[in-house]
Amino acid sequence: MLDDKDRIFTNIYGIDDPFLAGARARGDWDETKKILDMGREAIIEGIKESGLRGRGGAGFSTGMKWSFMPKEIGERPHYLVINADEGEPGTCKDREIMRHDPHKLIEGALIGSFAIGAHVTYCYIRGEFYREAENLQRAVDEAYEAGLIGDNACGSGYKFDFYVHRGAGAYICGEESALIESLEGKKGQPRLKPPFPANVGVYGCPTTVNNVESIAVAPAILRRGAEWFAGLGKPNNTGTKLFNISGHVNTACTVEEEMGIPLKELIEKHAGGVQGSWDNLLAVIPGGASVPVLTKEQCETVTMDFDSLRELRSGLGTAAVMVMDKSTDIVRAITRLSAFYKHESCGQCTPCREGTGWMWRMMERICSGDAEIEEIDLLEEVTRQVEGHTICALGDAAAWPIQGLIRSFRPEMERHITAGRAGANEAA
Repeated sequence: MLDDKDRIFTNIYGIDDPFLAGARARGDWDETKKILDMGREAIIEGIKESGLRGRGGAGFSTGMKWSFMPKEIGERPHYLVINADEGEPGTCKDREIMRHDPHKLIEGALIGSFAIGAHVTYCYIRGEFYREAENLQRAVDEAYEAGLIGDNACGSGYKFDFYVHRGAGAYICGEESALIESLEGKKGQPRLKPPFPANVGVYGCPTTVNNVESIAVAPAILRRGAEWFAGLGKPNNTGTKLFNISGHVNTACTVEEEMGIPLKELIEKHAGGVQGSWDNLLAVIPGGASVPVLTKEQCETVTMDFDSLRELRSGLGTAAVMVMDKSTDIVRAITRLSAFYKHESCGQCTPCREGTGWMWRMMERICSGDAEIEEIDLLEEVTRQVEGHTICALGDAAAWPIQGLIRSFRPEMERHITAGRAGANEAA
């Protein structure tokens, strides 16, 4: 388990004051100017050496992403965009940061913006996060008033502005290029890549898009040292991570833990265990709605990090752990997720526009027993036609839960079909 001294988010439960006085008491904004005095290159190298991987789902090296920005600032200004459009079902970690520790995010934005040569940060926050946006805006106002950001941020001579931009509840705007389109006032649809945002982002200017948690941990890493962060977790999966645990557990929670903690330990120590004991566990979705489900047997030994979960053909994603006990109709649960992805598809790519609706209708038929056994293979074939054939990863996100269901719970799907047939024969 993570030692209390190594925790970054010490007010994640909102017990203390979330605003400036409380933040300063917890060590935020402590000699931030010294961090800026390190210089752009040293800051980026520090983040690289820490091994920090993006906390939004993809797990790409944060320091590497920052280094992609042009070294020289030409006619086009640089921008940092924070992705706070937390729309993945089961995921609620970023909202806790904005609600209870907003100054960590603002300080991280200043440091990240300085490192990439940006004088402006836009924080694109999910429209439904009304109180979170209020708290964040209040913290921004406090930071301006205290001279921590603005024309002379922390007395460094660096001009830095932070803007809170509220979205309108579209899940697709969590994809970085769709977020940029929405931020510009256009329809939130993903862009073709290349060009990547580091070359052509907001208003056609070099832009880095980072998750809330990725930005909020940067000050602690640079203050305590890259070696400290790299010493936590596992190789290539370093540091601490916020995990959400929901579903059939005794105490649903958001908790900060080391990367690589065993899934079973995470559930039993922090969430009070599975309702009705571990033996009552049916399955776990380990990283938000878009990653394939794990069986109880896999959950016994797997550790919560990018590489271990990839080996099981699942993923860490946003580290939103959704626990399902044996009372769950797993086929109905995945069908519900299919309906979500069908509803949230932006419709730009044909495989996703047509495929998400087709997969959902097929799943509904299997649920009601109105399908043939052979159609399970046809359904998997269609998921393969959607996966990897769209501009953004929403097509993959719609396909993976179904693929995981077929891989691990095919007998349950067949049982639905045979039960439906038996019922139809009895009625006849």
